[in-house]
Amino acid sequence: MSVLSVLMAAIAPGVALLSYFYLKDRYDPEPISQVLKLFLFGVLLVFPIMVLQRALVQGLGEHPFVFAFVTSAATEEFFKWFLVYFVIYKHTSFDEPYDGIVYSVAASLGFATLENVFYAFFNASGFSALMMRAFLPVSGHAMFGVIMGYHLGKAKFNPDASRKHLSYALLLPIFWHGVFDYTMLVTKTYWIWFMVPLMTFLWIRSLWKVSHANARSPLRVIQREEQVKI
Repeated sequence: MSVLSVLMAAIAPGVALLSYFYLKDRYDPEPISQVLKLFLFGVLLVFPIMVLQRALVQGLGEHPFVFAFVTSAATEEFFKWFLVYFVIYKHTSFDEPYDGIVYSVAASLGFATLENVFYAFFNASGFSALMMRAFLPVSGHAMFGVIMGYHLGKAKFNPDASRKHLSYALLLPIFWHGVFDYTMLVTKTYWIWFMVPLMTFLWIRSLWKVSHANARSPLRVIQREEQVKI
């Protein structure tokens, strides 16, 4: 494969998934500039996270459970949560629950896309390996972003339970990311028997969260009132 072909194959899954979740916004699609900003910030997160993870490996070792839940899941999801919360959570463009999903998925897929590019160029892998990564790590990051964004949306538009959902927005992605990584680490030869049910569950649950977040949009009521007036 040529360099351009490898690069396109590595980038395409993240862009396709981001487009999919962006187009799922039924009532008020987010400014493309804001979505791209979160995506690019997600790309930049790769570098500080790589440095921190290297330090954690040296300090904590590479025990599968510790690596999966602390070195990998906790560091990556915390930085993504921190990014979305401090960059966009209080922004005026975050005006309905589904927006949390769009922005969290953008940050997650920015991170996953550069990670995928590094994998493509620094590991001996062919097109089939890149497609497998599209269905697993890249797709997994999108699912973790949906979980994070769903609870950020609930936190912003349900002030009475904001602390609870802000915690869920961080802890639940860490948990599922850890489960994902731990499964891949300990089931090297028969991983497919565990990953297919896990990914199926995460996709079904994520699509439910997408539908539920859209259904709770305040813009839905406004749109209906306008249609009645017409």
